[in-house]
Amino acid sequence: MVYDGEEDQDDELQHERIKPYTRKWETSVMDTVDELDLFSKRSNLGVHHPCDVIHNVPAVIFSTGGYTGNVYHDFNDGIVPLYITSQHFDKKVVFMILDYHNWWVTKYSDILSHLSDHPIIDFTGDDRTHCFTETIAGLRIHDELTVDSRLLRSNKSIVDFRNLLDRAYWPRIRSLIQEEETEKVQYQVRKPKLVILSRNGSRAIVNENMVVKASEEIGFEVHVLRPERTTELAKIYRSLNSSDVMVGVHGAALTHFLFMQPGSVFIQIIPLGTDWAAETYYGEPARKLGLKYIGYKIMARESSLFDEYDKDDPVLRNPRSLTKKGWEYTKKIYLEDQTLRLDMERFRKRLVRSYEYVTRIQPQCPPESQ
Repeated sequence: MVYDGEEDQDDELQHERIKPYTRKWETSVMDTVDELDLFSKRSNLGVHHPCDVIHNVPAVIFSTGGYTGNVYHDFNDGIVPLYITSQHFDKKVVFMILDYHNWWVTKYSDILSHLSDHPIIDFTGDDRTHCFTETIAGLRIHDELTVDSRLLRSNKSIVDFRNLLDRAYWPRIRSLIQEEETEKVQYQVRKPKLVILSRNGSRAIVNENMVVKASEEIGFEVHVLRPERTTELAKIYRSLNSSDVMVGVHGAALTHFLFMQPGSVFIQIIPLGTDWAAETYYGEPARKLGLKYIGYKIMARESSLFDEYDKDDPVLRNPRSLTKKGWEYTKKIYLEDQTLRLDMERFRKRLVRSYEYVTRIQPQCPPESQ
């Protein structure tokens, strides 16, 4: 049974207060998450608190507060841990959400419907008493955007999670294809597809048009993708699932590498001051998914900071001396105030390397189908 409020302590076996959000190590964000009161009672509880709803399946309770709204945190702190925690129930589970947001449930409904067969419950907004056979409060997290098969009895991995994404989004993708009158359904040879995740403002590639031109000259079919918060995830999934190469500058949008097929190429452009984060949050997880990962670490002259600081300034010469002081230094100097102008002679080598890789392992690229 799940409920909160004043209770008769004579019947109480156990009482715990839990904030069911994954980033327990970050005090500042945990302070913003709603707290859950959990009571375990004796069998006569039903006399005092009759069940309004009796469920014959377990419940998983979690929060969509904290950093929810940033796509990296949506997946790293929410969706992937939810998969880890609930996949063994084979959809026979009810999700109860603290810090409930309608937009979050709507945005990720395709995924949620493949994790649970039951309606989602707004914990705070639903004043009924729900009784369950079992309750799990909080989600398990393994590592950055990772499912560690060694920690699951089912031996599921991040590839299994991605397979679930396939099942979740392909029905919608099929309907999108059917809506496009110009879509060709027969098998055909096509150019390898390269998708650029474009940014505006901070960490934007100011000579992005040159990247597009160089990629096309090498032989790629180039698509420039600018994901917005309101962009339907199935459309982003469709674009990246059918891509051979994804190029993007370090940032939350790179979480969409999860939408790429294992064996594809992921080029992460690494601005000054982001080496550790780029490898930890995207490089290593991408390899675990089975992607061919290529990191492109920019030179100081490729950064807008090169024109703002003396060439001997630690901002350019020794970024680590500043980033080790804390997140605020990294955010202010390197994440908010930096744009990039890529050295096309250097970067073209990564594009050529990617083209040779995908044409070697995929000499003929099938059209979008499933």
